[in-house]
Amino acid sequence: MSNGTQGTAGKTRTCPHCRATILQSATVCPICRKSLRWDPHTAKHKPPGFSALSVEGQIRHPGGEPAWEYSMLVSIKNEKGEEIARQMIGVGTLNPQELRTFTLSVDVSKPESGISKLR
Repeated sequence: MSNGTQGTAGKTRTCPHCRATILQSATVCPICRKSLRWDPHTAKHKPPGFSALSVEGQIRHPGGEPAWEYSMLVSIKNEKGEEIARQMIGVGTLNPQELRTFTLSVDVSKPESGISKLR
């Protein structure tokens, strides 16, 4: 069933599964990874356009010290350097000899028009 609307770049909606705010053009929720839309032309999910940025890093507590605390913060700035979004992603404790891996990725795609909804 077609939703009959033209794709609008940057338009958001709520994932019906996990209630996260996601792009309206998403075919799979990036948070819960559940199916959202069906592409009748290819009979499979459309992948994102491309990954414009992907960064991964690790922090290992060396031991011999008390536990460390960490917080993961993401901010987005526009071309003028003005912060347009700021989100605390998670906080936690790193005990001696523990390891945490942090990954950040930015996927870029073109919104589709008239995409059918999965029923």
